[in-house]
Amino acid sequence: MRRGRRLAAGVPVVLAAFGVAMAATSAPRPEIDRRADAVRTLTRGETGESGLAAITSRMDPSQLAIARRHDASGRPAALYGLTPGWDSLTLAGRPGLDFGASGLDAMKLNAATPAISGYLRVARPFVFKPATAEDRRRALRCLTQGIYYEAALEPTDGQEAVAQVILNRVRDLNYPGSICGVVYEGAERTTGCQFSFTCDGALSLAPVPWAWDRARVVAERALAGHVAASVGTATHYHADYVHPWWAPSLNKLTQIGAHIFYRWKGVYGEPAAFRQAYSGREPLIDEARFARPRIKPETGIDEALLAEAGAESQRTVEIDGQTRIVGVASLGGRRQPSTADIAAINERLAAFEAPARPAVAEPGRSAPPGATPMDVEEVGRPAS
Repeated sequence: MRRGRRLAAGVPVVLAAFGVAMAATSAPRPEIDRRADAVRTLTRGETGESGLAAITSRMDPSQLAIARRHDASGRPAALYGLTPGWDSLTLAGRPGLDFGASGLDAMKLNAATPAISGYLRVARPFVFKPATAEDRRRALRCLTQGIYYEAALEPTDGQEAVAQVILNRVRDLNYPGSICGVVYEGAERTTGCQFSFTCDGALSLAPVPWAWDRARVVAERALAGHVAASVGTATHYHADYVHPWWAPSLNKLTQIGAHIFYRWKGVYGEPAAFRQAYSGREPLIDEARFARPRIKPETGIDEALLAEAGAESQRTVEIDGQTRIVGVASLGGRRQPSTADIAAINERLAAFEAPARPAVAEPGRSAPPGATPMDVEEVGRPAS
C-alpha cells in the first residue's frame, strides 16, 4: 500500500520532468488534447461506424479524400461519401492552368528531384474481361486514344508506360473502374479533364494512320497482360517541361522520353492497394461532343464576334465511323481570332502608337524646350 502511494505521488513529478503540463496548472493545453476533446464530444465516445459518420459529415471533399487515403482499415468509399474519380490531379502532358513552373525552370526543378527506384513495384497483369464485344471495342479504342494523343511520338517503352498508368488507375479505388471512364474522366467540365486531349479540341483532328496503328498495338499488348515494369504502380505523369504543383506530394519513379512518372506515397502505391476489379462495362463516349473545346466566354465579349469566329472554325470530320461537324480551336482552349478581331486590334494599336498633337500655346507665352504645353485650369485666382 505504501509503495503504491509513493508511485502515485511520483506520477506528477515524472510527467513534469518530461515537460507534460498538468491540468491544474495555468499552462495552455496542447493542440492534440483540444482535438481529442473535440472528437470525443462530436462522436459521444462512439468509436464505430456511427462515430466515423459523425466526423466525416463535417468534412469537405478534399478533407474526405485525405482521410480515405490515410485510412489503412480498408473501409469502403461509401463510408466517406466519395465516388470513384474524386482526384483532380491532371495527367495532361501539355501545360495546364495549375500553378507551377514551366519551361527551363520546370526542367531544372524536375532534374533536381531524384527518382527513387526503391519505391518501384511491378504491377500485376491487367485482367481484361469485357462483358460484350462492344465493350471490348470501346476499351481498346479509349486506351489507344490515351496512348496516341499523349505519347504518339514517344518511344515504345514510353507508350507502354502511359498505357500502364491508365490501367493502374482502373484498378485504383480513387478512379472509375472502366478504361473509357478513366480516360474521359472530367472531360465534361471546362477544367479538370485528366487527359487534355479530351477537352482541348484535339479529337477534331484525324489521327495519323501509322502512328494510330502503332498506339493500337501497344494497347492490345497491355490488355493482353503485358506489364510495363519500368513504371510499376505509377498513377501520374507529366511532361518534363512543366512542374505541376502536385509533383512533390508523390514519389518520383523514373523518366521515359519526355514523361516523368509518379506513384502514391506509402501503402497506397503498393500493388495490394490496386484491388478495384475491372467493371467489364465501358461507357458510350460521344466523341464529337468532346471534340468541341469547352470554352467559357468572358463577360463583355461581343456575342456576334463569337458567333462569327465559331462559324469560321467549323469543320466536318469522321469520328469512330460517324461524320460529324465540330468546332476547332487552338491548344489551351482559346478560340481563333476572326478577321474582324484582327482589324479591331490593329486599329486600337495604331491609335495608341500615334503621336499626341501638342496643345496650342497661349499668345505671348512660349513653352521651354522639351516641354509640352498643356491647358491649365486655375482655381481661386483673384480677378485683379
